[in-house]
Amino acid sequence: MDAHPGFHSLHEETAETLPVDGSLPDWLTGSLVRNGPGAFSFPDGSAVDHWFDGLAMLYRFTFDPGNRAESSEANGDAVHYRNRFLRTDAYEAARAGEFDGGFATGETTLRSRLTTFLRDPYDNTNIVAERIGDDYLALTESPRRVEFDPNTLDVLDIGESDDDVPNGHLACAHLKRDPATGGLVNLVTTFGRTSRYHVHAITPDGTRRHVGSIETAKPAYLHSFALTPRFVVVAEFPLRLDPLRLFKPGRQRPFIEQFEWEPERGTPIHVLDRTTGEVVAAPVADPVFGFHHVNAFERRGGREVVFDLETVPDATTIDSLYLDELRGGDFGAFGAQVDRFVVDLGDANGRGRYGVADATVTRETLYDGGTALPTVSPARWCDEHRYVYAMSTDAPVDEWARAVLKLDTETRTVTEFDDGGYFGEPIFVPNPAGEAEDDGVVLVVTLEAGATESSLVVLDGETFTERARATLPHAVPFDFHGRYFPELNAKPAV
Repeated sequence: MDAHPGFHSLHEETAETLPVDGSLPDWLTGSLVRNGPGAFSFPDGSAVDHWFDGLAMLYRFTFDPGNRAESSEANGDAVHYRNRFLRTDAYEAARAGEFDGGFATGETTLRSRLTTFLRDPYDNTNIVAERIGDDYLALTESPRRVEFDPNTLDVLDIGESDDDVPNGHLACAHLKRDPATGGLVNLVTTFGRTSRYHVHAITPDGTRRHVGSIETAKPAYLHSFALTPRFVVVAEFPLRLDPLRLFKPGRQRPFIEQFEWEPERGTPIHVLDRTTGEVVAAPVADPVFGFHHVNAFERRGGREVVFDLETVPDATTIDSLYLDELRGGDFGAFGAQVDRFVVDLGDANGRGRYGVADATVTRETLYDGGTALPTVSPARWCDEHRYVYAMSTDAPVDEWARAVLKLDTETRTVTEFDDGGYFGEPIFVPNPAGEAEDDGVVLVVTLEAGATESSLVVLDGETFTERARATLPHAVPFDFHGRYFPELNAKPAV
């Protein structure tokens, strides 16, 4: 294992039933599916350079209160666990010693990289798992989607949508689900002499519809966006790419290093109406960078759009995530803070039409301690939330997160849980019969320094204390994102 835990390669794939120390709530019967880099080095001795470029591995945790599965040998509550690499083109190329680069690995010209995106989009989909219609998909920032069997985690299909809706060259990895409709919304970027951000909606049966587009002179690097019942919010960070370089040979360097930090542009906040497709506001905030929008909602009858965003002062955070620095413990990154942005849409003529020029944006810090990978209860998506859950880091960051936190946005107080290990992203699962926003559990994977196994920890959502724990058969590398799927409630086949 490497010097710093969590940045090693895991080559073992297994399916096991794990006994639980503690007790699971009887309503927790679905599955947590996590996604992230499982291997950073390959059989020929080559390796990727950046944490974001490890080969995609899925992890499924199926909860079994009372161990109802007759075939299980465990006593009491159990967790049925399975992990598996996604057998994609990128995986096979890496295994054959032919991996040609990704987000921050491999030097290429911008023109050749985008030509690759057009002809053969990148399929190392290692960021998140999502359900679209009846399909379970692994996603990254490429328009290529990898469908997998949620039971076996085997790859079923690899491809892009074949309708008339623009697929783009890049896509936001984080689709947003509207709880009111059950549909999803996503944002893709198309590069060209006139570049555009395209917003499209996906109905519960998987049908896509183009909603609207935003023209931009220099596309920004966008990992996520915000969604309210009526609006899509695009924070256009000043990490920009000049599309005119598409038509020039250019010098070779990793893809993400083709983007340049231009703080003089500030951060335009585009608010797009989900019904008309029109941009109804575009105020400019101070320059800032962020990967993850926490949640968004509306106030004052829809005249105010509020979104919480995890922010850092600039994009040097990306540079701090190269594996050489991480394995040596040289993190050197800003500790992200949770900021609240409020867009006042204005009313230009008093007849209910929003005046783009009249809109303003304000920014308030909710928590200035270090955070990473913030989440809220899915029951609060697109609605006003009180609690935010996140990895807890120092500010500035000098090591991996040693705790997870629960932020109360009303009282501005923070509760932490720390068991001595290193923590991943916390996922809140609401109690289906609960009334309080924090009635539920928080699921998080931990790894202690020097340990040969990770643990899945179940925290009480209200008290933020440990309720249950299952020890995994191996040490899991630090991954990215998870989704809880209540419908995946059968023990996976071995």
